[in-house]
Amino acid sequence: MIDIEIEDAAWSEALADAEGLVRAAAEATLACEGADGEGVTLLLTDDESVRELNARFRQKDSPTNVLSFPAPHNPERHLGDVALAYGVCAREAREQGKSLEHHLQHLVAHGVLHLLGYDHMTDGEAEAMEGLERIVLAGLGVPDPYAAGEGDHDRPRPFE
Repeated sequence: MIDIEIEDAAWSEALADAEGLVRAAAEATLACEGADGEGVTLLLTDDESVRELNARFRQKDSPTNVLSFPAPHNPERHLGDVALAYGVCAREAREQGKSLEHHLQHLVAHGVLHLLGYDHMTDGEAEAMEGLERIVLAGLGVPDPYAAGEGDHDRPRPFE
């Protein structure tokens, strides 16, 4: 089950089908990993809410684009929660020359992959995770966010 909560109206104002975009990206990511029956909650919120979460759980007192909170193993098969900050995401999309729709779907895929146990702390982990992101996004019709010429950087690493 995929639960989507839109806490910041800016998401809906900027993207008429924000919920549909998020659902499609989450479903595609789960399907890519054979986790179709797993549950996730996705929160579309504001920078301040994400800043508070980042400070509380990561000791970083600043907003970030996406945060993932894996759940412990449970009978409900809930993988965890993902929070996305509107202001950070919108600014990154502009700066990188991407549509907000595509950037949002990329960040959702990224966050859900974290819930599935992927990380990017080493180059090898990052390459594996980016490869899965590319597969998911291609299936959604989203250009490769890591391709040379996309935005203003060769290999974006917008995730901390």
